[in-house]
Formats: sequence, C-alpha cells, structure tokens
Amino acid sequence: MDKANRKFFRSLIMAPGPSGFEQAPARIWRDAAAAWADSVDWDHLGNSYAHVEGTAGTDYAVVIEGHIDEIGFIITHIDEQGMVWFDKIGGWDDQVVVGQRIVIAGPNGDVHGVIGKKAAHLLTPADREKPTKIKEMWIDIGVKSRDEATARVSIGDPAVIAGEPLELSDDLWASRSMDNRTGAYVAYRATQILAMDRPAVNVIGVAATQEEIGLVGATTLSWHVKPRVAIAIDVTHATDYPGADKKSDGEISVGGGPVLGRGSSVTPTVFAGLRDAAKKLEINAPVQASGLRTGTDADNIIRSGANVAVGLISIPNRYMHSPSEVISLTDLESAAQVIAEFVRGITPESDFRP
Repeated sequence: MDKANRKFFRSLIMAPGPSGFEQAPARIWRDAAAAWADSVDWDHLGNSYAHVEGTAGTDYAVVIEGHIDEIGFIITHIDEQGMVWFDKIGGWDDQVVVGQRIVIAGPNGDVHGVIGKKAAHLLTPADREKPTKIKEMWIDIGVKSRDEATARVSIGDPAVIAGEPLELSDDLWASRSMDNRTGAYVAYRATQILAMDRPAVNVIGVAATQEEIGLVGATTLSWHVKPRVAIAIDVTHATDYPGADKKSDGEISVGGGPVLGRGSSVTPTVFAGLRDAAKKLEINAPVQASGLRTGTDADNIIRSGANVAVGLISIPNRYMHSPSEVISLTDLESAAQVIAEFVRGITPESDFRP
C-alpha cells in the first residue's frame, strides 16, 4: 500500500460510522473517489457509488462492494446524575465493552466519555462470576446532572469506541472498524486500479451501509444499479491464534492472502473466475466454505431477486468485533489486485450462469 492510500485508509478507519450513521466515513470515501471516478453519488440509504465507464460502450456493469458501517452504540437514556445509558448497534461481546473510552457524536460535536460499571470490590462473590451485561453499564461524560448532560448529548446519538489505530508492524494494523472499512477500502482500491486501466465493462465501486444490522444496504444497491456481477468484500475470521477452529473456518492467516468464499451464497462461475485470477497473479488465496449463509452482503445480493451473479472475497481478521481487530495491509492490496484482474477478463458477452 503506497503512502497516499495508507493515509486514506487510516482516515477511513478513524472516522466514526456505526450502522445507520455512516455519513463521516462515507463522505471521506466519496471525496477520495471523486479524484479518479467518472462520477460519484449516493442513495437514500447512504450507499456510496463510484462509477467507472468501460471501453465497450455497454450497460453491462460489475459492482465491487464492501460495507462501510461498523458496530457501535446508541444513547437510550440520560439519568438525573447525568450518566448516559446506551444500547448496542451490531454484535458486541459485552465483556469487551467494560471500561472502554467512548466518543459520542453529540449535536454540537464529539463528546468523550468512559464506560463505567460497579467496581469488582462492591460485587457479591456470586455476581463476580457473572458476565456484565450492557444494560448494567453506563457512560460517564464528566457532568453532574441531567441538564449538563443534555446540553452535550441527546437520545439517539451514536457512539463508537475511541482510540488511534495501532501499527503493530509495517504490515499489521490493529483498530476498531476494520470490520468493514477494509472491505470499503478494497472496493475503492480495486475500482481505482480499473479506472487507470479500463476494462470493457462498466465498474461501480460501492461503500454499502447497514450490513451489521441485517445486510440492508446490499439489497438496496442490487436494485439501484442492477449489475450483472457483484463482488462482495468483507472480513473473515483468521485461524492463526490459540484455540481457533480450523476444522470449521479453515487455514486462514493474517497476511496469508485474501480468502475466496465458496458455497450457497456464491455463484460457482464467479468463484472460479476469482480463483483463476489469483492463480494468474501468483497470489495465495485460500478457500473458505459456507454451507448456508456467509454472514456477508453476498447473502442479500444473491437473494435480492435482482438476478446478480455474486462472488465473495474476504480479509483475514483477528479479534473481530473488538476495539483491536488485526489485519494485514498486504492482504488488502492483494484482494484489490485479484478483483481487478478478474474484472479485466469480463466482456459484454460474459455469461456467469452456472
């Protein structure tokens, strides 16, 4: 990843944008894409589109899509002492949330706070053995009354865990929101590569919304742009850590290459095309099988009824849905190169019916 794209990726993962509140990272994505795309727009759900016209002058379109939302929180109540109560947006492990620093998108700007709970010293021995639930935690923003708190935050404000990305090495980064700013970045990068060396068919890079709460944006984009083919990009569980279930998830390593999805939510001919592209580029691309659903936007695209052939490529991720998800920058660039190589081979006559 070159210096400019490293800077762009860093800005993308730092921008707060939980499901339904993706405006900040989506704006960053569109502003960057406007430098090379033929046109950039977005829909009522917040899905962002970067259009690159193919050389064949046809309406045949390929979507390259990654969702841009992340898991987060939403403010539900402010009590008399000014403590802020909240609920989850997306699938948090409650135990990861305890003691975290938080940024709330208040009506007048960001508000910082910390997640509090009753101290272990004050719990009964039996309660110490129980996991703490979200409903037993609150956010302390440093005020003394409801009036002080409501001057800064309001019911329905979104929030995310605070913190800078941590560069564990030149290649491995740790941060919140890797699920799935990585996919949104790869969609951007693959479309950017194709803008510089245009394929025959039209290409639409998409940063989709609301994946974490039901794959919502994927259905909307399927009908909004009606592509013939779509490549969904997400993260997947790496298995290179103690206790990983390799029998279920396969041999997946951070830095070991992008992962090709294969199964009921993936069109066999698109899988084969991505596999052949990886082989041609000599990029290691392990295969991960899903018997029913992948848990990604590929599921809703293929089930949308819009008659789209679907592929899935995923980025290995350690510690998913935590404040410190670990990914490899090399895997991101490799994924973009594989997708671009696959799309270059598509012509207006390409037929992906299995």
